[in-house]
Amino acid sequence: MKESTSARFTDAGSPDQRWIAAVLRVVLRATLRRTFRAGLPVEQQRLRLRRVTRLTLPPRGTSFTAGTVGGVPGEWVRARGDGQPSLTVLYLHGGGYVTGSPATHRALTGHLAARCDARVFAADYRLAPEHPFPAALDDAVAAWRGLRGEGVQAGRIAIAGDSAGGGLAVATALRLRALGEPLPRALVLFSPWVDLTLERLPVAPPGELMLTLPWVRECAGSYAAGSNSRHPLISPIEADLAGLPPTLVQVGTDELLLPDSRRLCERLRAAGVPVELSEWAGRWHVFQANAGVLADADRALAAVGRFLRDAPAAGWPPAPAIRETGQNAG
Repeated sequence: MKESTSARFTDAGSPDQRWIAAVLRVVLRATLRRTFRAGLPVEQQRLRLRRVTRLTLPPRGTSFTAGTVGGVPGEWVRARGDGQPSLTVLYLHGGGYVTGSPATHRALTGHLAARCDARVFAADYRLAPEHPFPAALDDAVAAWRGLRGEGVQAGRIAIAGDSAGGGLAVATALRLRALGEPLPRALVLFSPWVDLTLERLPVAPPGELMLTLPWVRECAGSYAAGSNSRHPLISPIEADLAGLPPTLVQVGTDELLLPDSRRLCERLRAAGVPVELSEWAGRWHVFQANAGVLADADRALAAVGRFLRDAPAAGWPPAPAIRETGQNAG
């Protein structure tokens, strides 16, 4: 595994791609700002997100099959092909811990399966406010154990997630480490949300298309629900990150959570974890969901495939069990 690196990708696309990016910006701002809105009832947010994501396109030939792993519902995502992929990705969707589902993320998980030559299990973990912390984390760990119980080697599993799902992926690895279990082959994080204290988030940058501080603050309150937001399994940026597996972080420069990605990578490097940070100039929150339309999204997911192929096939040995401290550590 190569040493920790950082890269900044600039928009070198064709005029057609620049036009596509401009159109996507208009559409995303018009639809998702109305969806991710503080004060809007959660059920309406969920309904609007389901409607918006019907406009996204999974790759042709991808299959989505309902399934249950470790007692956790979700869906299996498989790209076209006769062979059995050697890699399994446990995918944790974003949505501020209050919205989102495997169905809303099919464009992303479908292209991820195709680009990484992997089968993907997208977990339909429980959401706040009905099920606050640690319900989502318990479900993620149960799904991991379910995959392991089916005979899948830890070194053949990667955990990936976007936004809140990216933070949940880190928290899942931390919980597994605390339990002394073998850790996944790698972590892949798209625009991860890892600091629910919100203390270092700036006012939304001019290019931010969908997230606002009031909405993010509302989501953090729903998920923490009285627990200390500094708890390392709620805000993984607060955790001891030593011993975590190789990690790839991809983030756009025009998004509210860019500081979270940068700080997380700084903390990972300081803890001795191999990490790659890729910043994509002019791109928005979880732009990878526009794969198949936006060339940069295709490039980003191709980079994920290369990263996972380069990760140690034998898996990542666990560090000595580290007991997490804080409220509801269990």
